[in-house]
Amino acid sequence: TIANHDMKFGIREVKDYYNEDGHRGFMINGEKISIRGAGWVDNMTLDNTHEYDEVQLQYVKDMNMNTIRLEGFWGKDEHLYQRCDELGILIMVGWSCHWEWENYLGKVCDEKYGGILSDEDVSLMAGAWKDQILWLRNHPSIMSWFSGSDCIPLPKLEKLYFETFKEYDTSRVYLSSAKEWKSGEVESGVKMRGPYAYVPPVYWYADTLYGGAFGFNTETGPGAQVPPIESIRKMIPAKDLWPINEMWDFHCGRNEFNTLSRYTKALNERYGEAKSVEEYARKAQLLNYELMRPMFEAFSVNRYEATGVIQWMLNSAWPEMYWQLYDSYLLPNAAYFATKKAGEPIQAIYNYEDEGVYMVNDKLEDEANMVLDIRVYNIESKLILHEILGVNIYANSAQKLYDLSGLKEKTGTYFVDLRVSREDEDIAQNFYWLSTQEDLLDYEAKVPNWYYHTPSKQYSDFLLLNTLPSSKMEQSMVSEIQGNEMVYNITLKNLNSNISFFIEMMMKDQETGETILPVYWEDNYVSLLPHEKRFLEARIPLSLVEGKNIDLIALPYNSAK
Repeated sequence: TIANHDMKFGIREVKDYYNEDGHRGFMINGEKISIRGAGWVDNMTLDNTHEYDEVQLQYVKDMNMNTIRLEGFWGKDEHLYQRCDELGILIMVGWSCHWEWENYLGKVCDEKYGGILSDEDVSLMAGAWKDQILWLRNHPSIMSWFSGSDCIPLPKLEKLYFETFKEYDTSRVYLSSAKEWKSGEVESGVKMRGPYAYVPPVYWYADTLYGGAFGFNTETGPGAQVPPIESIRKMIPAKDLWPINEMWDFHCGRNEFNTLSRYTKALNERYGEAKSVEEYARKAQLLNYELMRPMFEAFSVNRYEATGVIQWMLNSAWPEMYWQLYDSYLLPNAAYFATKKAGEPIQAIYNYEDEGVYMVNDKLEDEANMVLDIRVYNIESKLILHEILGVNIYANSAQKLYDLSGLKEKTGTYFVDLRVSREDEDIAQNFYWLSTQEDLLDYEAKVPNWYYHTPSKQYSDFLLLNTLPSSKMEQSMVSEIQGNEMVYNITLKNLNSNISFFIEMMMKDQETGETILPVYWEDNYVSLLPHEKRFLEARIPLSLVEGKNIDLIALPYNSAK
């Protein structure tokens, strides 16, 4: 007897392909898609509520990402998968690497096949694989099944996996591993070569050996993402806030990632050593933004030589300093807004390797009659280059439009402002701070494990940012109820003839001083050109702010000392 069972379902076609270099890519409904995603994890105590996960999935959409990767079973029910179905978020589902390493699994593991080696374990895992596919196969959001992470399954286990796959669901892609193994059934066609620690912006464009923008990188990122000061104060006792000590390390990762030393070294070299926890947190946001944006941009510019990238990670299981676009308190750090900026459907992008300006069109239709406005300012906020170009760009493509390499003859730190418009419509804008002192990577260095990062032998120098004149701004905010949200229309005005740089915005409860979360910002960590006025929108669930007085805190990097 078959019981009646109601369920929602969707219809879509998932296929893969291999580019000329043998790297796997993905297609949805017959169209190539540039995968932009990140690795999801549940709370450490596995007590995620639907409301908590809803905010996270809205964050994924807000960041212009299209995919999450689940390394293991996540979600105590089907809510996560149902909401991804409804929101159009793709899911890569698969086993955890914790079943492949002896120090995690607690039993002997094979370098190639992991820890599932005995007949008893093979039978157990074959059953778990079948249960997973039968449980989740009706969710159209799922685009792939991983049967391994760092390893591939034992051949006799993979044979059972593949038999189940062929019998119960061939409507999405089978991947034997997140790493570039060739198994008995299929060559993975993806890569997992790191990095997981600090690398400079140019790395993603220049690297052709490891994690750079070629192929499909199943997990990678520039390392730590230190949260804003509000979260640091929550996780670190007051007596340990400064200087950085073992309490900070406790909130880092394991093994090679149990310290902020590489991150802090880069922060000190690029922006100058911080003298307080507040200064460190502000400079950390500069570093977070500067390092995260070019990773996603490079994979977009190099489409489809580069087919996709999964940031390691999206979120954190508990309060920490590593691998997160927002923390467990749901407070975004600047890497969140860098990801959002990099993923805008039409965008002008600066290539850190060839110093060109590229246009990217992520849409499935051609875009015409646009204008690209390129402005370059020196550290004194003086305009040193201004070009206006007409732009037409094909669907789902990237194109180089301008060369800025001559600016290397200038001295010190400078700014590049890129804006795309059409008639009276502002489409996109992107703002970069750059240095004539290049980042140089040391591919020949003898490090304990190059897998995790490629060391630097020279850092870009942004110390002149600390000499920017203090910014004077006007700000105003009006609100209105729209459905179940309070919408705030914000006006920022730069009163100076110098750039108001890297403005961090927060919403605070006027009575308690607490930061309001979540807030869905149109943009954040913005910079204003001399005397520029900017209009931005922020949305907050009505239930969080109804009856409260809300203050907007807008703090430029060059705020009055």
